[in-house]
Amino acid sequence: MDNQIKTIAFDADDTLWVNEPYFQEAERQFCLLLEDYLPQHSVSQELFKTEMDNLQLYGYGVKGFMLCMIETISRISNNLAPLELVNRTIKIGQELLERPIELLDGVAETLGRLKGRYRLVVATKGDLLDQERKLQKSGLEHYFHHIEIMSEKKVRDYQKLLKHLDCRPENFLMLGNSLKSDVLPVLEMGGFAGHIPYHTTWLHEQHDQSQHILQYKNFIELKKIDEIEEVLLQA
Repeated sequence: MDNQIKTIAFDADDTLWVNEPYFQEAERQFCLLLEDYLPQHSVSQELFKTEMDNLQLYGYGVKGFMLCMIETISRISNNLAPLELVNRTIKIGQELLERPIELLDGVAETLGRLKGRYRLVVATKGDLLDQERKLQKSGLEHYFHHIEIMSEKKVRDYQKLLKHLDCRPENFLMLGNSLKSDVLPVLEMGGFAGHIPYHTTWLHEQHDQSQHILQYKNFIELKKIDEIEEVLLQA
């Protein structure tokens, strides 16, 4: 494999740095705000429903999350919630945007050893401004040849990325924590994909690994990011 791979792409959130735990903490704060209207677990369910209903409109990221929280307030309160609840919800979202970047273990060291041997790329979903901000604050930007902020991660989106990079699928490796977004689409188009599990994953990104994914010869299961170096050398 090592002599085949020319380009390695990395998901960002929960692959390079911590993300989902911050969203979950923000959601807990939001659910507490609305416990006079519904139990906290019911508020969480209503918020997820709002997010799914609006995904095609807002895409992924904190700003869409904030709009969905506000819409959820309106719906479950029958438009009777005080404006103060909306203001406090906006504050929750702003604090989420201002969170410091916490790199995951081994990320900077691994990128440092791979740079020069491979063309390194970021391929991540989310809000453009927010993801650019996080990448800049991470101190990792200089490792990457190209940054792609994607609205979605389906086969056609990866094909578009590879066309831009002038890279064939068999020369491409994607690494990320989501089987649904980072692994399956890349395997389906003939590329290599490595799954680096994270201890918590957004419900929308969860995927049953027991399906046909293990049948793909180009699938790589990792426990942490630095294991990819040994895999590349041994293959």
